[in-house]
Amino acid sequence: MAKTSSSYTCSACGAAHKKWAGRCATCGEWNSIQEAAPLSTGPKGKTLGANKGKRIELGNLSSEDAPLERRSFGIGELDRALGGGLVDASAILVGGDPGIGKSTLLLQAATRFSLGGHKAIYVSGEEAQSQIRMRARRLGLDHAPMLLATETNLRDILTTLEAENPDLVIIDSIQTMWVDHVDSAPGSVSQVRAVAHELVTFAKRQGVAVVLVGHVTKDGQIAGPRVVEHMVDTVLYFEGERGHQFRILRAVKNRFGPADEIGVFEMTGAGLKEVTNPSALFLSEREEPAPGSVVFAGVEGTRPVLVEIQALVAQSSLANARRTVVGWDSGRLSMILAVLESRCGLSFNGMDVYLNIAGGMRISEPAADLAVAAALVSARQDVSLRGDTVVFGEISLSGGLRPIAQAEARLKESQKLGFSCAYAPSRMKLAGESGMKVQKINDVADFITQCFGEIDD
Repeated sequence: MAKTSSSYTCSACGAAHKKWAGRCATCGEWNSIQEAAPLSTGPKGKTLGANKGKRIELGNLSSEDAPLERRSFGIGELDRALGGGLVDASAILVGGDPGIGKSTLLLQAATRFSLGGHKAIYVSGEEAQSQIRMRARRLGLDHAPMLLATETNLRDILTTLEAENPDLVIIDSIQTMWVDHVDSAPGSVSQVRAVAHELVTFAKRQGVAVVLVGHVTKDGQIAGPRVVEHMVDTVLYFEGERGHQFRILRAVKNRFGPADEIGVFEMTGAGLKEVTNPSALFLSEREEPAPGSVVFAGVEGTRPVLVEIQALVAQSSLANARRTVVGWDSGRLSMILAVLESRCGLSFNGMDVYLNIAGGMRISEPAADLAVAAALVSARQDVSLRGDTVVFGEISLSGGLRPIAQAEARLKESQKLGFSCAYAPSRMKLAGESGMKVQKINDVADFITQCFGEIDD
């Protein structure tokens, strides 16, 4: 009998290794390499080429398909993040830090879904039924006709789901589930991959929407092999800072809608409350105009969002000055500081620089470059920008400003919240009048001169 060879996979990056090692040579992560069960070669050791299967039906691009049907969860912000609602036979992966509110959100979603006349089943492998009922009573959801189960054996779970034929299944979490034909512990690379494959196959075969909860690593990525994110239709990340009550549900992948769409929630004693106007909420605690405070008109998915960017520049007593960033890319900050010094003659040597996105929001779009530069110069010169002003624009390495997308939506949202002036790139084209005074600028040096006058370094 031929000896079965073992393979090893890194749970952090998914790289394959021939033997176990303490550190992954691909990503450098320690203690992340786990044994993966080998795949079968077919009956009696024959390859797939030696066993002919049935012929599959082929289609073409001109074939007519039925329109995509969506079901509402009853939570508007969750429906928005999913692109308009829940699609039948879809597989959704939800990740987030421990204690961020994933189970609370999905329990609220399942109960709202069941109250809408649909059949929902919540399967937990981490909590007892009494714990889930206790949370439901605290949230005032114990009257919902949602079905509940606590089990980790996937074979028993799938047998029950096929008999019940629900519209929605929530698995909390995928790392606790196990299949009996894989010889490894729950949470291992082999188990997570096998469980995900079985659940996604079940969703497509039975036409049931399946939501999987995934644990995250210390880097914020969903734990397990990356192939799981490729298998599912939608990947949602639940973000937020522990010190803030705001929570952001961000779609990083969506086969049925736009990616980077967000839903905004507020954590309260009665659970997660959806926020229909996040711009007003993020700016609600903004004080009078102060040095280092600038309002950025951004876009998340299809939604314009206004956030406050705060900067602090102070003399440093250290040999290497600090560069601390919360909610933005630290590498992008280094680039902006280099442009300000090289193209505008503003040196930040010997100064500690702190940058913060207020409200626990995370921004990734390059359109925030000009707002960050404005906050840094404002903090350095101790001069505040006008309180009725918003700023947006992408900065190039030459110091010029590049045009950005969805400028009309940014201006419209700004005007709705009481702002009357905006600084934007000069090459930006507007489709119509926005009702705001738009100051078009060519480069960063021109912007600094218009806002702060001539600066002597």
